[in-house]
Amino acid sequence: LAHSVGGNSSLRKAVELPPGWGPQRLRFSWFVPRLNEAADLRDSDIDDAVARVVLGFDGDRAARFTVRDHLISELAQLVTGEPLPYATLIYVWDNRYPVGMVIANPHTTRIRQLVVESGPSHLGRWVDIERDVQADFRMAFDEPAGPLRSLGILSDANNTGATVDAWYGPVTLTTAPLVMPPPGAVSTKAP
Repeated sequence: LAHSVGGNSSLRKAVELPPGWGPQRLRFSWFVPRLNEAADLRDSDIDDAVARVVLGFDGDRAARFTVRDHLISELAQLVTGEPLPYATLIYVWDNRYPVGMVIANPHTTRIRQLVVESGPSHLGRWVDIERDVQADFRMAFDEPAGPLRSLGILSDANNTGATVDAWYGPVTLTTAPLVMPPPGAVSTKAP
């Protein structure tokens, strides 16, 4: 049970994968009795969510981090003892946005949230989710996923001051070797 009264309830675990191996399929389940109707993921003043599964990835910070991202990373390190991951992909149960929508964090574009459950239709029962992590990362960030470094769950209401509850079932991740383009490869994708 993740229970939050105007704050955050979270659990995070570092992940150590062998070099060249990356996440493929993510399976998890969650149970939410009610949503936080005051929350809005696109508004930095009220960007809370009752249920989230959070994946943190490593990558080339010099190539993608903006000056703002570096400042946020330094602040994160001061507060938590760890820098902001290169990229964070969050699977979220949202109260207003449709399934499949990717929402950039209002503070940094290095955090993207993918709505995998939306609205009240499945409240009060267990919902099973299975995702292709590589495909979701590419859709959210328009680049291949780097090494996975952390996995977590998060229920928060710190911005709205609400009381929220979510139950999380087992979270499993299958891995396989990463298929990375050769160094110096050029994309033929149009801008």
